Amino acid sequence: MSKDCGNHGKNRRKLFRRICAGLLIFNFILLVTILIVWAILQPSKPRFVLQDVTVYAFNTSVPNFLTSNFQVTISSRNPNDKIGVYYDRLDVFAVYHDQQITYRTRIPPTYQGHKDVNVWSPFVYGNLVPVAPFNSLALTQDQSNGAVLLNFNIDGRVRWKVGTFISGRYHFYVKCSAFINLGGNANNGIIVGANAVKYQLVQRCSVNV
Repeated sequence: MSKDCGNHGKNRRKLFRRICAGLLIFNFILLVTILIVWAILQPSKPRFVLQDVTVYAFNTSVPNFLTSNFQVTISSRNPNDKIGVYYDRLDVFAVYHDQQITYRTRIPPTYQGHKDVNVWSPFVYGNLVPVAPFNSLALTQDQSNGAVLLNFNIDGRVRWKVGTFISGRYHFYVKCSAFINLGGNANNGIIVGANAVKYQLVQRCSVNV
């Protein structure tokens, strides 16, 4: 009886090894297939363009604090023929000299199909946001010179869809530069309402995934 028990134990171990080997081979084949399909499709990153910026408020009257209110229009195009994009999270915010100067505004999650174009126009604002003293000084100087370079960035997560396959989440970062006039006159801007100025930019953004 002890000999039979030993044989049963060996058989179970052999069966377990075969199951593990089969799973490993299946996963390897699946991974290779996905990589081959991915290479054939040659996925490209979505293309983002900063269309315009409307400035409703940009107040630096309180030293080392900034109050601002912008509406930005950003378009995104999926250049791929057979790959869709899930934008699970997109947070938009303004940056001056590598310092975030507004709160984050979240764009609702969306799916972008093949060759599709999406356009968003979120408001990006901040009320008495602390600014580093050297940045506050530089900002005052830029305003006196008549123009300010701001970046409107997008930080988020995306997934790729190929047929029925959906990838895991990837970190997604977009940087849109806007060289706009925030001085006493509105050169190159369009007056909108009582106190707002709209700047047409059509500026290509950098995209990192």
